[in-house]
Amino acid sequence: MHYMDNTVIGIALYIVIVVIALTIHEFSHAWAGHLLGDVTAKQEGRLTLNPAAHIDPLTTLVMPIALIFFGSPVVFGAAKPVPFNPYAVRYGRWGAALVAVAGPFSNLIMATFVGLYLRLAPISGVYEKFLLEFMLINLAFFIFNMIPFPPLDGSRVLYAVVPGSVRDVMDQMERYGLLLVFAFIFIAFSFLSPFISSAVSSIASFILGHQIML
Repeated sequence: MHYMDNTVIGIALYIVIVVIALTIHEFSHAWAGHLLGDVTAKQEGRLTLNPAAHIDPLTTLVMPIALIFFGSPVVFGAAKPVPFNPYAVRYGRWGAALVAVAGPFSNLIMATFVGLYLRLAPISGVYEKFLLEFMLINLAFFIFNMIPFPPLDGSRVLYAVVPGSVRDVMDQMERYGLLLVFAFIFIAFSFLSPFISSAVSSIASFILGHQIML
């Protein structure tokens, strides 16, 4: 989702926020997997807060800038997925679910801390706008990634509770990765956009202590 203006400065600030949000999101996946006994992310050099390890120049930078430039109603960016071995983590499918939700919950935590700072600190101008955008984008990442649709993170929670036949179908869907996410976004946009905007607005209003409309 994109909430800032389409000026050069607005797009630059948006990209900075996306890089920060996605870097911490992917690091959180790696960190959770490491804590649960999987060394895959560490071996692949992903247990780090260095953006270079997580950012994909095409999907993180070029793609959202192009979508903004061409006036797309959907602005979407992604980092390189953190590899992990679901059979190596403790607690089986629930361990894999914990690794998955660690990413979006890191976005929720960042949004909450920044929102509380905005609520308590007397700031204004570009700094306030940047922090507000930071909070809103992280909330959008949290909500979107928790949708239980493969290969989004929320699907791992669903994966932990559904029968084996459904898991087989989800495994097949995950093979299409980002292409499936793109199709899902554009096909379901008329439903997704108001749902995500409403959810972001509600959570942001709760954190800030006053109503905010998107």
